[in-house]
Amino acid sequence: MSTQPPLPALTGARPVHLPIERAFQFFTESFNAWWPKQYHIGRADLAEVVLEGRVGGRWYERGVDGTECDWGHVRVWEPPHRLVVTWQINGYWQYDPDPGHASEVEVRFTATGPNETLVEVRHDQLERLVAGQQLRDGITGGGGWPSLLEAFASTATREAR
Repeated sequence: MSTQPPLPALTGARPVHLPIERAFQFFTESFNAWWPKQYHIGRADLAEVVLEGRVGGRWYERGVDGTECDWGHVRVWEPPHRLVVTWQINGYWQYDPDPGHASEVEVRFTATGPNETLVEVRHDQLERLVAGQQLRDGITGGGGWPSLLEAFASTATREAR
C-alpha cells in the first residue's frame, strides 16, 4: 500500500440519449466503437478492448497481432447502474500486475428520463499507482475522462439512431 498523499480523483460526467439499460450495455460491450484506437499500451496497434462482464472479469486490449495486454479487472458488476474496474496501468503506461498498485475507475449510470442516462466516471486512488502523478498528468493532458465520455456519448447517440 502506498504512503503517498492522496491525489485528486479524475472525474467526468455526460448525458447520453439512451435508456439506462442500453447505456450500460453500450458502455461495457462496445468499447471498440468509441474508445480511441491510439489509447493502448501494447506494442501492436489496438484491435479491440474487451471487458468481461462479471466480477473478476478481465479488462484488456487485444492488438492487431493477437497479443493481449491487461488493463485491470472488474471489481463491481451491477447492471445497469454501476461498474467498478481496477486500473493497473502505471505512470509509465505499463501494466502492473500488483493489485496493491491498482487505482479504481467507478462508472455510474443514472436514468434522468426514459431515453436519457447520466454517465459519471470517478477514477481515484491514483496515488497507489507507480508514478501515479505522472499518469494523472498524462490523462488530464489528453482530455481525460470528459473527452472519453464525449466520444462515448456521441457514438452511442449515433448508434441509437
